[in-house]
Amino acid sequence: MNAAGSGSPIILGVSFGGHDTSAALIKNGTIVAACEQERYSLEKHTREFPSDAIKDCLRIASISIDDVDELALQFDPRVHIRKRYLEPALDDVKNLKALLYDPEEIRRNLRVEEDLRENTGFRGPISFHLHHLCHSASAYYPSGFDAALLLSHDGVGEIESGRICSGVAGEIETLDCSNNYPDSLGLLYSAITVYLGWKHHSDEGIVMGLASYGDAQATIPSCGRSYSALFDEIIQETGPYSYQIERSWISYHQTEDLLARQRRVSNKFIEVFGPPRNPGEPWTSHHKNVAAALQDRLESIVLNQLQWARKEFGFRKLALAGGVSLNCSMNGKIEASRLFDEIYVQPASGDNGTAIGACFLSHKQLVGELKPIKNHNTFLGSRFTEAEIQNALRESQVDFEICEDVHTLTADRLAEGKIVGWFQGAAEFGPRALGNRSILVKPYPAEMKDYLNQRVKFREGFRPYAPAVLAEHANEYFQIGQESPHMLIATKATESRKEQIPAVVHVDDTCRVQTVTPEDNSEFRRLLEAFFERTGCPVLLNTSFNVKGQPIVNSPQQAVDCFLSTEIDLLVIGNYFVEKN
Repeated sequence: MNAAGSGSPIILGVSFGGHDTSAALIKNGTIVAACEQERYSLEKHTREFPSDAIKDCLRIASISIDDVDELALQFDPRVHIRKRYLEPALDDVKNLKALLYDPEEIRRNLRVEEDLRENTGFRGPISFHLHHLCHSASAYYPSGFDAALLLSHDGVGEIESGRICSGVAGEIETLDCSNNYPDSLGLLYSAITVYLGWKHHSDEGIVMGLASYGDAQATIPSCGRSYSALFDEIIQETGPYSYQIERSWISYHQTEDLLARQRRVSNKFIEVFGPPRNPGEPWTSHHKNVAAALQDRLESIVLNQLQWARKEFGFRKLALAGGVSLNCSMNGKIEASRLFDEIYVQPASGDNGTAIGACFLSHKQLVGELKPIKNHNTFLGSRFTEAEIQNALRESQVDFEICEDVHTLTADRLAEGKIVGWFQGAAEFGPRALGNRSILVKPYPAEMKDYLNQRVKFREGFRPYAPAVLAEHANEYFQIGQESPHMLIATKATESRKEQIPAVVHVDDTCRVQTVTPEDNSEFRRLLEAFFERTGCPVLLNTSFNVKGQPIVNSPQQAVDCFLSTEIDLLVIGNYFVEKN
């Protein structure tokens, strides 16, 4: 990801204070490194200070913290305190209780700069940027769109739960920021995720996958109304770009009641929809219908906003970021609507990606100019030398070979039905494995998905897997009108080809497509070409190199450990080849 500008400040962007902490580094107007703390702490969506991520960014750039000109944070704690606590208290004395129940939150925000300096040793200037502007910047500048509508939705930033901006000739301007906590599409989706028995700020993608199995128009026995009708009541549109979450259905905003806050939905919600599903319990048609109604309402709200914005502002391109933009089903509906000529989704749309946005915003402030340049490079994380790879293999006492033509040999094994752990180059930044930290299998027969879920990933059987496809063959297999290099747009498989790749086609015939060009990922592209030459199929099933509940592997040692603890048949690290007997 890069952007053209004059001057050459070195800026360290940090995402800290919430989930998915991370760091990014911009040098000469180009993002040269971006790392997620979870890959080092081994805690998914961690809130730890990103010390390891910062160290790796500095290592990748071959600099020290003393070489950094500015540290940029993706959040303004001063705005948060003012908007979340002080102004509401001045408006209504009843809101003073938030000050009483949240003292630790206030104290934590008051010492953010002190924490940054203590944890990094940085002595230079620190800049604070509004959270949703960081999301928007992270999508706009790598999109390559000179003029675009910028949409960001997530849980909550300082106080905002979303923002609509314009990006024109490198300048970002706010068009609407009317949606504030607790009115939040992201927080409501997280609340329903918890109700359905999964983790908030972590498992929303599971609910998205479950939604395809449900019927939003089904009737709820307790009230005789449809799931869809009730979610229309829960999320009410109040204007072209504004909505309101009806408070009687939620409890995540109840500061004074910790148990209600953790439950996230209200007693009224439970009376109507029934008790929450406990983790590990079977999911029923009821749970599927709840997920379907939630997903439909999310898509309806966002598409309505975009239709208004397209009419009012006229932009033909759209750039998306914010945690809600990881909802590839929603993105697919946007792409299929043809409201825009092209959409770009920031591959690290969650809070991890705001470190990149903070870098861009600081660079713009310091240099005065920053223009968008198309750049799909997400391979910005950890990378390892030949010696480090060999050491990991030897210390693990596994037999390995150095292969001259690793692409052909791996393609042969994939064609035989083998499961391959594929570890190449620098790690992807973001939640999707795009061919450098991937588990790969052929996309047929349909049972390959079940085998992978049961024997390697250890996750829910209904969850789909994504196809990676040679870009020039994408339209043969998928109904998509543009490139999709980051696996963030769901689209239907074509009728003529879906039977050939059943392991990557979801129950509703959709697929979360990754198009691959030589520019996107040359090594992964060569493997796809070799598999196509061997089988006549230009598609591979591509999933992240991890098991459920763990971050994507970040080092050769982690790759070996995952290989040995699962039924992966073959491990390929660079040109090193490890095969089980």
